[in-house]
Formats: sequence, structure tokens, C-alpha cells
Amino acid sequence: MKRLIAVTAALVTVALPATAVSKPDQPDRKNAAQECRFERGSTAATREAFRVRYGTNKNGRNAFGKCVSRRSTSEERQRKAAKSNASKECNAEREELGTAAFAAKYGTNKNGRNAFGKCVSGKAKAKKDAADEGDAQRSEKRRSAARECAAERETLGREAFGAKYGTNRNKRNAFGKCVSKEAQSS
Repeated sequence: MKRLIAVTAALVTVALPATAVSKPDQPDRKNAAQECRFERGSTAATREAFRVRYGTNKNGRNAFGKCVSRRSTSEERQRKAAKSNASKECNAEREELGTAAFAAKYGTNKNGRNAFGKCVSGKAKAKKDAADEGDAQRSEKRRSAARECAAERETLGREAFGAKYGTNRNKRNAFGKCVSKEAQSS
């Protein structure tokens, strides 16, 4: 009997964390891919900055997949936070207005019983859209920083540019360091 309890407890502790971990859903991955395409851009400078930032293998060719993976997790986190915060705001508003006034304001069916869901979905969408706008602004800053750094590298020359921004032994990280510095300063 003790052995059965121990085995059951072990199985529960192993199975519980696996079910508690969630994965980004399809819309999260689609939004992430769209954001990554935007940040990658179409110029040589923005594509190089993209590979430097996200690529982990020798030539940085895995950058798009790494970006989508990172961003989809971020999208999921933003979506869940927006929904949670919206739910709290709607609860507070329902307490403040009263149930009947809240149902009249947000309810769309004949008895207004869908008011809370309508309130949460509307507020969550607004919060998620605001978070996506912030992501787009950060991506645009990185793209413009990449173009500025490419122009500066062209005027200074590769060696002088590497000496100015590079921090490792061979100064090959100069472009990435420049883009990071420019994106943070603007």
C-alpha cells in the first residue's frame, strides 16, 4: 500500500508541471512571425542586424525561427496579461456601476448576461493592441538604428567602425553593439 501511494505521488509530481506549462497558440505564432518579418526588413543592413540579434549558429541563418520562438512566447505572455488585467478592471467596474448598469453598458443579448465577457474581451483587445504597438515601435527603432549603423560603417570603414564599437577580441560584434546602442538612445 505504501509503495502504491509513493508511486502515485511520484506520477502526480511529474505530470503536474507538464500540464501547467502552456505553449503559445497559433495566433501568437502568426503575430510573432509578422513582427519578425517587419523587424527583419528588406534592406541589407536591417537583415544583418536581424541575423546578429537573433541568429545563434555560425552564419545566423536560424535567426527567423529563433525570433518567432522568442516573440511567440512574448505574445502569449502579453495576451494572458491583457486578459487578466482586463478581467480585474471589469470586476472593479461592475462593482462600481452595479450589476444592472454594467449589463446595460456592455450586454448585447436580450438579458445582458454576456456583459462581463464583452467587457473583458474589449478591454483585453485594447490592451493587446497597445502592447503590439509598443513592439512595433521598438522594431522600427532597431530598423532605423541598423540603417544608421550601416551608413556609419560605410563612411568610417570596417576597421575604424570595429575599433569604435567592437568589444570582443576581433571586433566582429561592432555592428550589433552599434545597433543596440543607437536603438536604446533614440
